[in-house]
Amino acid sequence: MPQSPRSREGGDRLGFDETRDYLGAAVAALLPASLVARGLSIAVDTDREVYAPGDPVSVRVVLRNRLPVPVAVTTPSRRLWGWEVDGALEASEEPRRDPGGSGTLSFRARERKTREWTWDGRVTRRDDRGLRSSPLDRGDHEIRAFVATERERPEGKTTFRVE
Repeated sequence: MPQSPRSREGGDRLGFDETRDYLGAAVAALLPASLVARGLSIAVDTDREVYAPGDPVSVRVVLRNRLPVPVAVTTPSRRLWGWEVDGALEASEEPRRDPGGSGTLSFRARERKTREWTWDGRVTRRDDRGLRSSPLDRGDHEIRAFVATERERPEGKTTFRVE
C-alpha cells in the first residue's frame, strides 16, 4: 500500500498544509530594516506596582508586529530580545559572553509573541568582594524589554516601586 508523503517524513513534504504567505514574504523582503523595526511594538507589564524588597515580580512582555506583512529582524548576536532592570541586563551586572553568530526574530503578519516569567526581585551586583545578589533598594525602578538589534532598537518599559 503506498504511503502518503506526510507519513514518510512526519510532515507535509509538498507544503500543502503550510500557511506561509509567499506574497507577503516577498513584500516584506523589500521593506527597509528601519521600517521593520518601527513596525514592532513591545509592551511590558508587572503583576503589581508596589513590592517589598526581595518580593518576586511577575513580568509579561508582548512583542507585536504591527505590519500587515510577515517580517524578520536580524540581530547581530544569537540574543533575539532581552530585558533589563535599571540598565542591568537580566538584572545582573555580570559580564555576558557573546558566543558569536547572528539571529533572526520572525513574525507573521500582525503576530504577537508573549513571554511571561517570575523574576526573584534580586539584582546581581559586582563589588570589592565579587558578585553578590541582593534585593533592589527602596524607590522607583524600571524594567525594559527590547529587540536586540544594533540600530533603532524597539523597546518597551514599565516602572514599579519597592517600599
